Amino acid sequence: MFGPENAQSLAGIAVVLLACWALSEDRKRFPWKLAIGAIVLQGLLVLALFGLPWLRAALQGVGTVVDGLANSTQAGVAFVFGFLAGTPSQPYELVNPSNLFVFAFRVLPVILVVCALAALLWHWRILKWVTQGFGFLFERTMGLRGAPALATATTIFMGQVEGPIFIRSYLPSLSRSELFMLIAVGMACVSGSTMVAYATILRDVLPNAAAHVLTASIVSAPAGVLLARIIVPRNPAAEQPQDLDPAQAKRYESSIDALIKGTGDGLQIVLNVAATLIVFVALVAMVNGMMGLFPDVFGAPCRWSASWACCSPRSPGRSACRGRTR
Repeated sequence: MFGPENAQSLAGIAVVLLACWALSEDRKRFPWKLAIGAIVLQGLLVLALFGLPWLRAALQGVGTVVDGLANSTQAGVAFVFGFLAGTPSQPYELVNPSNLFVFAFRVLPVILVVCALAALLWHWRILKWVTQGFGFLFERTMGLRGAPALATATTIFMGQVEGPIFIRSYLPSLSRSELFMLIAVGMACVSGSTMVAYATILRDVLPNAAAHVLTASIVSAPAGVLLARIIVPRNPAAEQPQDLDPAQAKRYESSIDALIKGTGDGLQIVLNVAATLIVFVALVAMVNGMMGLFPDVFGAPCRWSASWACCSPRSPGRSACRGRTR
């Protein structure tokens, strides 16, 4: 039944499209056909993911797979770091077992394992078939050329960096509009390693968080393509001819080579994630320290927080934290 939430969603789509049109380089060339195709494709993806029983069951099983990956990863982490990995057998008496969850030992190692498995599945052509299927879908429904369509599909599962790298030999033939589109899709989607990291953090708060993140990443890909094409419209004259050859894609010599190189790629991601978190949390703490010089707001310290959760109208501690996020 159509309700206020549906009206809010439709209004949101209109506002976002209008904002992108206002920022467009050429407002006269609004891609009407692409807009209709992208919205229809999003609707079909939602109906398929939630309406087809076998796809719905597969999504429900994503959480189980993520839990299995996390538990298996902990075995390797415990072998290298011992009790620091948060194993039940600690050399001292535990006062607060919840403090055993250490981000560096519980989340970051999962990214390594996922990257290695993604490389292995790519070498076995399993992941390649999946991305080629989505690439064909995007090519037929939204009019994308072969290489950008395949890179868009790859970005959904392997991330913003791996998508363009997959078609790196075709990058010189892409137009400015297509390059901008790949960047926009990369910002709209979530890579598999990051998805597992989110699911590992949220699994005690949000049931089957991995399925939610994966569904959002798949549905967001057509939206990223549409919004990018509105801001930087397609220019067929700038597109050079290209014949997509799957042999030019990333290749591994063997399964062991795929695991080793996938682990190396994952290590770069882990270092980037850890370094970025350290810097941004430090900057937030620095801003909080400077804002502490200002007088209290509504009887609470003036601070900048990354979350409004405690200030929600439904939160029992709202009165205690009022004015905390300013």
